[in-house]
This record gives sequence, C-alpha cells and structure tokens, in this order.
Amino acid sequence: MYKKNVFVFIGFLIVSIFFSCNVIKDVSKMVTNLQKCQFKLENVESFKLAGFNLSKIGSIKDFNLLDAAKLFQTFQSKKLPVEFTLNVAAINPNDGTSGTTKSNVTLKSLDWKLLIDGVQTIAGAVNTPIEIPGNNQKTIIPLDMKLDLYEFFGNKGYENLINLALAIGGVNGSTSKLTLTAKPTISTPFGAMTYPKEIQIIDKEYRAD
Repeated sequence: MYKKNVFVFIGFLIVSIFFSCNVIKDVSKMVTNLQKCQFKLENVESFKLAGFNLSKIGSIKDFNLLDAAKLFQTFQSKKLPVEFTLNVAAINPNDGTSGTTKSNVTLKSLDWKLLIDGVQTIAGAVNTPIEIPGNNQKTIIPLDMKLDLYEFFGNKGYENLINLALAIGGVNGSTSKLTLTAKPTISTPFGAMTYPKEIQIIDKEYRAD
C-alpha cells in the first residue's frame, strides 16, 4: 500500500512538472508576443495654424490678403501657434495564428515626444486605457497636439515656417515630417509591461522597437 502511494505521488509529481513546464512555456511565449504590439503614424486631422484651418490650403498663395496679413502679424509677434490631432495606429499580432495565443491587450499608458523635421518639440502622455484587440486590425489612438511653431522654428523665416505647417496639415499634408518617440506600457493578465526602450513611430511602417 505504501509503495502504491509512493508511485501515485511520483506519477502525480511528474505530470505536475510536465504541465507546469508547458504552462511556463506558453506564458513565456505569450509575454514575448505581447511585447510586440506595433505602432505607426496614421494621419493628421484638424490642423489649425494661428486659428486658420489648413485642410483646404495647398500653398502660401492660397491665403487671401486679409488672412495673410493676420498670419504675418502673428509671426512678427514671435508666435505661430498650431493645434492638430495626430492619429497613431496600433496593431496587436496576437490573433491566434503562427503559433501565437489569441489575446486582447490594453495600452495602459503611452509616454511620447513629438519630433518635427527631426527637432524635438513637445512631450505628453496617454493615460486613458485603450484596448487593442487580438485581431491584427489597427486601433486608432488620437493624440491632441498644441505647440508654438515659432518657438522651435522661428529662425527659418516666415515663408519657410508657413510651408512647414502646410506640409503637415495642408491639403497635401502628411505625417512624413513627424516622428513620435514613445514608451508604451501594456496591461496583460500577468501585470503591466513597459517596453524596455523608446520606440520610434513613423508613417511608413509599423514598428515594435
């Protein structure tokens, strides 16, 4: 009877160890995948330059005389405020394919710094949790930006500064002149996980590191 109990215990121990090892492997694999959520600059919306909506402005010549005079007066006062929404796209590759475990994750926070033409400007953070489904489809994270272009680029001169604003938020504008350096923190079933280093988010490709 004693030997039987010993064999049962040993058998149970072997099964437990085997099961535990598999669980550890699955957890480790899942954690690795969760660190690989990817980000990309999607687009710019509602770009305003000193209160003027640039969505239908293609060049500096498109401003009427009155608006052009107001913009130049603002520039002469050494101010040129802009505000816009920068949409960041995030994808979660944990969709259950390629050996991954299907799992939704939550972006708990996102500390970011905005670079324009390679120059660091303002910084901020997203502290409202955003769920990123495990379906490999993009989730949009809107970031509201407010800064004074003159503060960072006033030495470029009036025309160059207006053209920079148009290149970002004008009718033919894009995010190509923007870069976001960011450090995401992801909530998982195993606790919060912060990316080990800052990532660069650009408009041409999704990036995880």
